[in-house]
Amino acid sequence: MRNYVGGHRADTPQDFAELALGTPAELWLGVDGESDEERAARLDAARDILADPEYRTLPDDLIRLAARVVEDHPDLFNVVPLARPAHRRPAHRGAAA
Repeated sequence: MRNYVGGHRADTPQDFAELALGTPAELWLGVDGESDEERAARLDAARDILADPEYRTLPDDLIRLAARVVEDHPDLFNVVPLARPAHRRPAHRGAAA
């Protein structure tokens, strides 16, 4: 079965997020290993998009999307305390090694 959103095919969760936001997530999150120049260009493009009246609701849309993810996938936020290592007694000073 193929999924289409607004006439565009979405095959992955990233495709759905990009179609929901109207921009690729990498624009906002960056990519591993990007140079300082690439980061500056990406941030300039993001500022231009946020200044465009067409995207004036983008911050609110992102909040709604994040809230939906939390609601639909509460298991992503299951926090399990880690076991603390047993307390080790410090070595006595002057003890032979």
